[in-house]
Amino acid sequence: MTAPDVRTLGDSALAWVSAHRGGFALDDSALAEHGDVNVSWKPLGELAQVCGCVRRHTGPSDPLHRAAGDLLSFAWEETGRGALFLELQRLEPFATYPLEVYAAFAAAGLRHAGYERAATTVARTRGWQVTEQEPNRRLSVLNSERRSGIPEHTEMPRALRRTWLGGLPEPWTFERAAGYTLTHVVFHLTDWGANPRGMPQDVAAYLRHWLPPWLDTCLEDEQWDLSCELLAVAASLPGPPERAMLQEAWTRLATAQDDSGAVPEVGPGRDGRAAAQGFADCYHSTLMAVFAAALTLDRLREHGGAGSAAGRPRPLAHAAHPGRGGQGAPA
Repeated sequence: MTAPDVRTLGDSALAWVSAHRGGFALDDSALAEHGDVNVSWKPLGELAQVCGCVRRHTGPSDPLHRAAGDLLSFAWEETGRGALFLELQRLEPFATYPLEVYAAFAAAGLRHAGYERAATTVARTRGWQVTEQEPNRRLSVLNSERRSGIPEHTEMPRALRRTWLGGLPEPWTFERAAGYTLTHVVFHLTDWGANPRGMPQDVAAYLRHWLPPWLDTCLEDEQWDLSCELLAVAASLPGPPERAMLQEAWTRLATAQDDSGAVPEVGPGRDGRAAAQGFADCYHSTLMAVFAAALTLDRLREHGGAGSAAGRPRPLAHAAHPGRGGQGAPA
């Protein structure tokens, strides 16, 4: 698969997102006492995160840049230009998801001074600093603090070593939950692909060795959502991307993309099957296809398409079934 092919896939996926922007809109449940943030704030935060990244990795004259900017503006308006975050802070002062969603906007230059003051006050408390979280979620909060101008409440390198990826585990222990955990750890370490040098050398070397067979396993099992996230990880590693791996993976991913531009989370996606599954079943994987495409194209431009497939390990024949995990972070 060539760079233009990656571009075509990314263009089509973002066109689907634009056509279905209404699915990301907030409703009355966004501030409801027992509202489900996974169907309100989480999709909106993921939209903002991906669109901010697309803008960061494309030029102002690029149609992808303009489309992403339009969607980012839509998402910001859905939050009342940040005012709803202040209300969330009042309702749930020690919840981390408002800051994690807000950080995606803050990183794109969309900020609300009142919310940041309130969040900074809470972040100084012992209650905030000792909140019990999954290790990868801790990294998300730390990165969100940094992006929002809030002092980080602990050190990122220390938090990293408590994660599955930071422990450099036996590669055969890779499975669904580990896959989604490691992708998000990489996103937080590299600020969503913007700073590949934020990844420690031993972690980068480990991923360069084992990411190709893990990706092969996911693609073979038609786990498209996780495959897209792993492709974004591949584009977030320091150094030139491995062109042979990318060509094979993107070619296989293209077989899953629906004619509408949607990418299913799992299983076949051609001939309208992805779109027929409904918004909730393909919005995340389609967003991740956009994200991975923007990162990949930028890294290929940066390195002139260079890369090496030398020393690539064989696929893991008995890797655990990798499907969509219950990733808790809204973005």
